[in-house]
Amino acid sequence: MAGKGSVKLLGSSTSPYANRVQIALNLKSIEYEFLQEQIYGSKSELLLKSNPVHKKIPVLIHEDKPICESLIIVQYIDEYWTSGPSILPADPYDRAIARFWAAYLDDKWYPSFREYRLAEGEEEKLGIVEFIKGGLVLLEEAFVKSSKGKPFFGGDNIGYLDIAFGSFMGWLKAGEMMTGLKLLDESTVPGLALWAENFLAHDAVKGVILDTQHLVQLAKTKHALVVPNTSN
Repeated sequence: MAGKGSVKLLGSSTSPYANRVQIALNLKSIEYEFLQEQIYGSKSELLLKSNPVHKKIPVLIHEDKPICESLIIVQYIDEYWTSGPSILPADPYDRAIARFWAAYLDDKWYPSFREYRLAEGEEEKLGIVEFIKGGLVLLEEAFVKSSKGKPFFGGDNIGYLDIAFGSFMGWLKAGEMMTGLKLLDESTVPGLALWAENFLAHDAVKGVILDTQHLVQLAKTKHALVVPNTSN
């Protein structure tokens, strides 16, 4: 297991953003202590101290120094622990493209799931569903270009964009089950449909993303299709 100082992760098993960091740590074979934070309810003193700006999970604490924001943490892990498999693409252009799509996912695509939950009327919901599906078609094209015929956006192994996108698979599948909508449809996005299976079966991912039934039950309990905006 990789060393280089004590590592703690403040997060929640239900947070796709915390899941990103778990997957990156697993890829690098880094031992860490996972400190569960409440999604709903009061925040720990350690979280408030470690992320006083946003007060959100996840936070990586490495040698008593906090790093915030999931994608920034993933980049930090890749840059600090260089002995494990690379997460970010080596080519500067490929790296820029991966960051572009990761930003699109966080800023545009995934927030639309929350918009769907809050939408009033079938027409508004239908428009949001079309946006979500359109985004998947764009990501299918990006996958074909990035993977070059291999199983993952990162090639033979999962990389930065795989982690950024794949962390949402648990909640995407929960949303499919609850709404009856088929989003990862083999007829429209065959590459992504197979990619999702390969991603969830990867050793670094197994046991990190909660199973669909568990997430569906949580969503029903909290009256939400997605984890609320308390993590990043």
